[in-house]
Amino acid sequence: MESARAKPSRVGLDSHLTLHYRLSLADSGEAVINTFGARPATVQLGTGQLAEPLERCLLGLDEGVERSFDLEPEAAFGPRNPELVQKLSRSVLEANGEPGTEYRPGDLIELNGPNGGRVAAVLKAIDARHALLDFNHPLAGRRVRLDVRIIGVL
Repeated sequence: MESARAKPSRVGLDSHLTLHYRLSLADSGEAVINTFGARPATVQLGTGQLAEPLERCLLGLDEGVERSFDLEPEAAFGPRNPELVQKLSRSVLEANGEPGTEYRPGDLIELNGPNGGRVAAVLKAIDARHALLDFNHPLAGRRVRLDVRIIGVL
């Protein structure tokens, strides 16, 4: 008698996954993150471990599948918003940042947010009186490619 083959598990909204993935810039191919050739990632969807646009790509995929997705900015991390580039006084930066931090342009910094949480920004410029901060996601406005291999689904 022929044994029944188990159907592969399918990625759902709250699945636990083991996978390899590579997120790269579509224009240059530069990898932002890459687990291929290293330990695979283990994540639970819906918990913020992966960005929500990336999770959407995984929904419905079967265990064992390899797939690539090319995402326009609107479907990935959104367009750049010039209103999210803001000039703050140095005193506001220091009052809401980590005490004793020496800031340099290009630093990713976390500040106290308006609702008690933390917000991240990239420091674009700083002088004795002001700091120019970019609160856009670092990949906002960029086309990205997501390559995935689903190893296991629970």
